[in-house]
Amino acid sequence: MAFLIERADPSQVDALCAIERAAVQLFRGHPAWASYSAMSIPPELLQLAISRGLVWVALDEVREPVGFVWLDTDAGGGVIGIADIDVLPAHGQRGIGAALLEHACEWARAAGYRRIDLGTLADVRWNAPFYAKHGFAVVDKNDPAFAYARDRDRENGFPDHLRVFMSRPLPAPAHGEWTVWPAPAKLNLFLRITGRRPDGYHELQTVFRLLDWGDEIRLRLRDDGEIRRLNDVPGVPAHGDLVVRAAQLLRQHAGAAVGVDIERAGVPPGVDIEVNKRIPMGGGLGGGSSDAATVLVALNLLWQLHLDDDALAELGRQLGADVPVFVRGRSAWAEGIGEKLTPLALPPRHYVVLDPHEPVPTAALFQAPELTRNAPRATISSFVSGETTENAFTPAARARHPRVAAAIDWLGGFGQARLSGSGGCVFLETGSLFRACAVAAQCPAAFTARVATGVEVSPLQEALARHRDADRAIRTN
Repeated sequence: MAFLIERADPSQVDALCAIERAAVQLFRGHPAWASYSAMSIPPELLQLAISRGLVWVALDEVREPVGFVWLDTDAGGGVIGIADIDVLPAHGQRGIGAALLEHACEWARAAGYRRIDLGTLADVRWNAPFYAKHGFAVVDKNDPAFAYARDRDRENGFPDHLRVFMSRPLPAPAHGEWTVWPAPAKLNLFLRITGRRPDGYHELQTVFRLLDWGDEIRLRLRDDGEIRRLNDVPGVPAHGDLVVRAAQLLRQHAGAAVGVDIERAGVPPGVDIEVNKRIPMGGGLGGGSSDAATVLVALNLLWQLHLDDDALAELGRQLGADVPVFVRGRSAWAEGIGEKLTPLALPPRHYVVLDPHEPVPTAALFQAPELTRNAPRATISSFVSGETTENAFTPAARARHPRVAAAIDWLGGFGQARLSGSGGCVFLETGSLFRACAVAAQCPAAFTARVATGVEVSPLQEALARHRDADRAIRTN
């Protein structure tokens, strides 16, 4: 049987839950059956994991899901766990489970994780013996690293004496192997234009909220000095892509900093780049800027340039006003053209992000006669109190882009729908994941809804810490 493994899509949540329920039937008659039969995957948690890019699905010849693997990052640091891996019983013993497991382990290794953990049953042949064939070894379940998983088992009534925990070490990627880096999306929780500078740029005030969802950048070092983007990005030629420009700018700056024309002094560092786009282009979510920031931050480590955040943020500013906030990796109050940042602690919130599939060109909105360009300055306290929530671009975007207007109107039926950046994506803030998933589930076919969570520390900074540890491990061995 031929099958394909790819990242899961939120539309597949019900199908994956059905696969899990079917796989559980194999445990009938086992002492763990009572617990397994009483538990089921919370669909909202699976949907959030899919949005984060932590679930892969195996598809048959007609692209129907027949299995999946779900990773979780609850352990933190350089450890990742397997939350679930299931295959439809009718498709068992065909190598699907093994392929899903190896795919997940390889991604985790490229993402900088040093170990992958799981909990399973010792006496079931497709559990612990299966994992042992794939490099997992039984570890001490009393290790504090497994306390959270055991507490969760107890909450679900799972008999502790039936469970074993297993781990597999993941070697750090070697020079010339792919590494994987997140490029998170952002929301503008408000946006106000307070004036215009002599150079023509507009003075802004906004709050950037970083999300746990976004694009993914893959990087592979080259020894011939070339900087290449290997995959096509619709509408973005490689030579003009911010990821390529970011790599070129970083390399030029590194040479200038030590008084060397790095392009001519021997063979300069090179890189292959692949961009997995999930953030809609022209949506006001910062996709291109985030991709550029990720390249700057990642290559600063991989090329061993040792530039600090201030230097990287300044390079980012040369590429775009939104790039510095992604480089620094914290949600922030922003002023100037968006580059003057004050870190801002924000309460935990979940968001429904709606893509109306209508890109909005920012330059055209800046020319709109109804755009308010001299609004009074807001304060952090006015934002925190809920007084300041408007987006200056909303009237112009509604007037010129009917699909954006329709998205605002539909999402506004559930609460305060807001435009992000200059649009066209709109979002709804909620206090619970369940509420966000319930709204997203009702999304009309004309739009695409994503559920995302606001984060205080960017996924990029977490990835940087992992890769630094992996890099140190290579250099000390």
